[in-house]
Amino acid sequence: MIPTLGRALLHLGLGAAAAGMIAGIFAGARRSEEAASWARTLTLASAGAFALATLLIEVALVRHDFSVAYVAEIGSASTPPLIAAVSLWSSLDGSMLFWAFILAVYAGIFALRSRGTEPARTGWALAVQLAVLLFFGLLVAGVSAPFDRVFPAPTDGPGPNPLLQNHALMAIHPPTLYLGYVGLAVPFAMAVAALATGRLDAAWTRSLRSWSLWVWAFLTLGILLGGWWSYEVLGWGGYWAWDPVENASLLPWLTFTAFLHSLIVAERRGRLAATSLVLVIISFLLTILGTFMTRSGVFNSVHSFTQSPIGPIFLGFLTLTLVGCVVLLAARVDALRIEIGPRPGSATLLSRDSAFLLTVLVLLAFAATVLLGTVYPLVNQAITGGQVSVGGPYYETMTIPLCAGLLGLMVLGPALPWRAATAAVTLRQLAPPLGVGLLVALWAWVEGLDRPWVLLTLALAAAILVVSGRELWQLVRARLAKGDPAWQAPFLGLAAAPRRTGAHIAHLGVVICAVAISFSSSFKHETELTLTPGASTVWQGYTLGFLRADKLVEPHRTSTRAHFAVFAGARDLGVLVPALNLYSRDARSIGTPAVLHRLAEDLYLSVVQVDAREVTVRAYLQPGVSWLWLGGLVAVLGSLVAALPPRRGAGRKEVSA
Repeated sequence: MIPTLGRALLHLGLGAAAAGMIAGIFAGARRSEEAASWARTLTLASAGAFALATLLIEVALVRHDFSVAYVAEIGSASTPPLIAAVSLWSSLDGSMLFWAFILAVYAGIFALRSRGTEPARTGWALAVQLAVLLFFGLLVAGVSAPFDRVFPAPTDGPGPNPLLQNHALMAIHPPTLYLGYVGLAVPFAMAVAALATGRLDAAWTRSLRSWSLWVWAFLTLGILLGGWWSYEVLGWGGYWAWDPVENASLLPWLTFTAFLHSLIVAERRGRLAATSLVLVIISFLLTILGTFMTRSGVFNSVHSFTQSPIGPIFLGFLTLTLVGCVVLLAARVDALRIEIGPRPGSATLLSRDSAFLLTVLVLLAFAATVLLGTVYPLVNQAITGGQVSVGGPYYETMTIPLCAGLLGLMVLGPALPWRAATAAVTLRQLAPPLGVGLLVALWAWVEGLDRPWVLLTLALAAAILVVSGRELWQLVRARLAKGDPAWQAPFLGLAAAPRRTGAHIAHLGVVICAVAISFSSSFKHETELTLTPGASTVWQGYTLGFLRADKLVEPHRTSTRAHFAVFAGARDLGVLVPALNLYSRDARSIGTPAVLHRLAEDLYLSVVQVDAREVTVRAYLQPGVSWLWLGGLVAVLGSLVAALPPRRGAGRKEVSA
């Protein structure tokens, strides 16, 4: 029953997507409201079909229906219901269906929100989204085929990848990252629609910005949760290893962040509008490249949970999309009527215009550096047959100066006026933040922090806080000048300019992350300890006492656990229980580290070997890691605040943020 109904829903979704794409093209070419209405209706029908198909595969997974091919491939009768449900994205077939489902839902939401807008651009935007959905839908129905019937149905299956069963974050990290990754298809479609119609106006730009901020928030949160998962699961004491699949998520984030900055210049100054559209297109193409990295099996990665023969298909789609975008840009970008912002005027090097442009260029240089390091081993092997690896030293050497440059621009940009600034104005604006930064760095050096990168990060972070605080205080002061009560002025002032407020909140999040990364990478300590039951040792101010080892038997795994009592001086910090897990369908032991999260530092224990007689454990002391997660959440909050509409009457002033 489920295989037949599932295939029927996939075919229904594909048919509606194909018909909707044709209607969208007709609406775009003929500016037909009737065709645009049909495109919206068919988009909603396709979204409904893919949603029902996804729900159906979830039912099959939870019920352990091994007559369904995907369940037989990755299911197991011993898998708990929650893990069975989230195993939808644990392998190729399910993850492709999940991608198509999210894309269909995004397209459906876009169709609902686009009612009453210009039919030509709406039609082209829906046509592009449905074309992408058609590609992924055809992959699901024709290559992945999760609803194929298995006869006779087996009585059990192998179960999901053990790494995907080892932490609750796998229930939220992939969906969140997908919401950002797949969501880029909407801004991409809107950029293509603007080029196809030859017009970019304020209304379309506002909608594009709103979609983009939500997508950026999801993408940022997905990357953050991925780092947290790596930290909590893999047992190596780190959160970012410059792994190819990690890089695949970072690349579109960098270019999309560059787009958000270029869009501000486009709206405020009438510059970089076409550049903004190009950056959106590049970001989407990088998501397709990233999906190829994750799902083709070409790149060796601990984050890549599936290997498949779809690599050439993805490369073909990427090539076709790239060629189509290049042709569209060549044909239409010069004819694009830009109806946002004032007519571009002159600007000097000492201006906010130049600072934003430099920010875009540095972000693109960062992306190019990461892309080169990621694909170079593959290209080298294809040309020479030899194998090389590009690891942390390359990325750290190349990206640390770029990170410092970005932090410096976060000081410079908001401190300068648009168009031009005299040397005197520049000095007056920069002297307070740079002076505070210098004092903070000097204080840190006196306190014994002698790492140059840490001192520079602290100095720039302090300067950014001064600049952002000064900018936000101007909003509050304006409300106080109008006579608002002191307790209301902060709320009213910040609410009047959500884009400006959100941008500075996001900058605050980035600053927190930068400081956390500099401390955790510069002052990390690690050791390997072997203890017998009842023995204890003192390390980095902590007393670790090995209490006992035991086994916990669960339906899907057996865990051998080591119990450690932890003290900081005389203070009892509780018991940490790292473990080694053995899954019934896999001979590998998968570790589960135990982490004591503290405000200043994390104590991290990862079991190497354990039995009743002794335990060998790796211990890590990680300063500032908890601040990394906090900073990422603050950046996401800033994006969501920036996506809010301004209070009535604040529209034009808001653009100046």
